[in-house]
Amino acid sequence: MNITIRHEQTEDYRTVENLTREAFWGSMNHATCDGEHLLVHKLRGLPSFVPELDFVAEVNGELVGHVIYSTAKVVTPDDREIQVLNFGPLSVLPPYKGKGVGSMLMRHSISEAKRLGYRAIVFYGHPDYYPRFGFGRGSAFGITSESGKSFDALMAMPLYDGALDGICGRYMEDAVYNIDAEETAEFDKLFPHKEPVVLMPVESIAAKLTAPMAAALEAHEVKYVSRLQGFSGAEILQWEGIGESDLTTLNLVLAELKQPVKLFPAI
Repeated sequence: MNITIRHEQTEDYRTVENLTREAFWGSMNHATCDGEHLLVHKLRGLPSFVPELDFVAEVNGELVGHVIYSTAKVVTPDDREIQVLNFGPLSVLPPYKGKGVGSMLMRHSISEAKRLGYRAIVFYGHPDYYPRFGFGRGSAFGITSESGKSFDALMAMPLYDGALDGICGRYMEDAVYNIDAEETAEFDKLFPHKEPVVLMPVESIAAKLTAPMAAALEAHEVKYVSRLQGFSGAEILQWEGIGESDLTTLNLVLAELKQPVKLFPAI
């Protein structure tokens, strides 16, 4: 499959927004799209938008993927504001997922960000997917969420040697990422009707899991299988009563469902 990466053009905008809607429909805890298409729409008009890092992927002339970047900041304990990059959404049309489109968009945009001289990329995302591109836990750099919390879905990557040395603090992205549900519902009316997805409840796979894993998922209020994408394998292994055999069994079940598996810390 021949994948071409190029900058997004104005005439691509609505196609990309629909692509984003399709990519996120029924993901995580959401039966529809949680506003990622609205986020793309609004980001382009903001000062934080980085047009030089706004890329689409094409296959045989069809737009099949997109990634968009914006500027964010790390606020240090002494109130210095260190500019970093944030990216997202990263979107791939469902028929093209797992075929290298997202990986090519990521590697190309990271390479361009380095070439342009940006310091680092910090963002929230799938903690068992993005480490393959060089991302690590934000906490390893002393970077926390705006409220001071640390979790594996908050990731960071310096773009040159020493870029994050001596820098720690609270990560703050553009306020546009706080998506309003009512605004999303109104925006979604501009697109073709699409039935909500029936999310797979965790209860439907509980019998295939070990008893400790089933209990841990209930304790952590994981109601849908897709919600597991928000936790890393390392985090799950830290849950009370969970060992490697429990995670191995979970991975077997996720693989059967064609869901992303959890990585062990050593990988």
